[in-house]
Amino acid sequence: MTSTFMGLEIGKRGIQAHQKAQAVTGHNLNNLETKGYSRQRAEFSAFEPIYLPGLNRAETPGQIGQGVVVERIERIRDQLLDKRIIAQASELGYWTARDRYISEMEQLHLVPGLNSVKSKMDSFWDGWQELSQHAADTEFRTAVIERGKTLVDGIHNHFSGLRRLQDQVDSDIQMNVSRVNDLSRQIAALNGDIQRIKAQGDNPNDLMDRRDLLVDELSTIIDVTINQKDPDEYMVHTSGHILVQGQTGRQFEMRKDIDSEGFAHIFWKDTRNEIVFAKGSLGALLELRDGTIEFEIQNLDNMTMNFTDLVNEIHRSAYGANGMTGLNFFSEYPFVTNVNGNYDRSGDGVFDSSYIYRINGTNKLEPQAQIGFDGVITLSASDRQVQVPYYSTDTVTDVITRINNSGAEVVARLNREGSLSLKGTPADLVAGQRVNPDFVIRHVEDSGYFLAGYAGILQQSGAEGAYSWTQADAVAVLAGGAENYALAPIAHPSGWIEVNPSILKDPTSVAAGFGYNGNPANPGNGDAAAAIASIRNTQVMVGRLATFDDYFADSTGRIALLGEQSGINRATQDVMMKDLYDRRQSISGVNIDEELSNMIRYQHGYNASARFITTVNSMLDTLINRMGV
Repeated sequence: MTSTFMGLEIGKRGIQAHQKAQAVTGHNLNNLETKGYSRQRAEFSAFEPIYLPGLNRAETPGQIGQGVVVERIERIRDQLLDKRIIAQASELGYWTARDRYISEMEQLHLVPGLNSVKSKMDSFWDGWQELSQHAADTEFRTAVIERGKTLVDGIHNHFSGLRRLQDQVDSDIQMNVSRVNDLSRQIAALNGDIQRIKAQGDNPNDLMDRRDLLVDELSTIIDVTINQKDPDEYMVHTSGHILVQGQTGRQFEMRKDIDSEGFAHIFWKDTRNEIVFAKGSLGALLELRDGTIEFEIQNLDNMTMNFTDLVNEIHRSAYGANGMTGLNFFSEYPFVTNVNGNYDRSGDGVFDSSYIYRINGTNKLEPQAQIGFDGVITLSASDRQVQVPYYSTDTVTDVITRINNSGAEVVARLNREGSLSLKGTPADLVAGQRVNPDFVIRHVEDSGYFLAGYAGILQQSGAEGAYSWTQADAVAVLAGGAENYALAPIAHPSGWIEVNPSILKDPTSVAAGFGYNGNPANPGNGDAAAAIASIRNTQVMVGRLATFDDYFADSTGRIALLGEQSGINRATQDVMMKDLYDRRQSISGVNIDEELSNMIRYQHGYNASARFITTVNSMLDTLINRMGV
């Protein structure tokens, strides 16, 4: 049955509901500038009526309501929009991180004027050209030495700049991994708090805001997706793996890898499996460190190694003013000390590999001569072997071009004597790792007679006469002796190239002329200096580029295109993310006008409830105090 004091209960509930709603409004206004805060709304519902269906229901007409209550405090959030933001944020994080470091690479490459490596190399070639015209004058030899030292310093500075940038990216990777681990722990801890509060029937809105803010930050670092099929288990996935599951936050660890020159790779701490990220700032940083910057270092090393080898090749065969010959202009540091290039790659104390950089043929070839026979040359590539067919109607130049365009990690050219020269190139990176050593020829085979007999590279055709680096003394199958091959260098020649100390001590050792019939060159002979100067515009095959000028043009153009690409993509992502954030703010953000309107509305509701209690109180006063005799 109804109570005499039921009206007081109804009024009390109205006061409590509007007071709570007013508190929610105040909470919204106070968090107007709080990052990640989502506005909240008090959801009103009618309290249960006094009579519910049942056999003991009083026989009175209708149901009498008992006022209003705040059923829940609702957080205003668009879940579909949140998922779009999370998916898009990894793209923004990727291009933001990439654009920052590409800009630094542009500054390294686009050095103005005489400070650039290209300008210093041009000056070096000019020095040799001047020496060819004044071979008898010592000051021109000294000028060549000084210009060589200046060029070396420029190459060193460029290498050091790239390496410092690579080290900086590596430090950034470590900080990002540490941050991901921290975010994973925080999200898992919040999941536990949220789950416990929900179990009590409450809505932990502020905790869910904090969790969403952490997930937003996480999504800029790595690519993540959210899954909550089970309402009690909030899950975060990355790269197809679970990162956070309920109250469990998995962790990453970093382990250094000798194949990547000591740089650390990322592994799951529990399973020890390596993980690779394609998006987010961490994905961009890994690609920069192990791909983009490493590729630029390899290109610089390749240019330096070819430059050193070509200058030394001519200089060794020429004579200085003091009569010395067989002297390198630049110091060479082979990776192995064994004269046959033998190396213990497995570390068991037994030679099992051969590290050879260059192989020269023993025969002089005519570039436009037709070879007159068919066959297939097999050369090593990054993770396979490539086959280069040749035909009887091909010229020597045709075969060389086909080798250079085959994708093999071997390039070919005719050297100054007209002999075929095969050189190893920097090894391609596979999944950001250096699977093979740089500047090592790993396989050379010919089913016909172009390399065996015609060019004088191999002694025998077929598989039985093939050169393979996977054995010691592999040079035994080569047609020439030790003077026809060169050992692979120590890693990163652009970091250690130097002018030969013997030449620095005695400038007259700079070779300017070729000898004839075993006799030293005449003092005024500048043929060798002219030959070195001509390297500038010679088809020297720096990797798959024809000349050194091609290298500088390609390098500058490539970095400029990378900068343009990263800048455009970052600007595009900024616009897209701003649009998404604005849309979310329009839904979840606090609107002062709306909140002030709600404040007045709840105030009126509160006043009405209080007035209702006053009226009921007056009625009760009449009933209790004014009825009687």
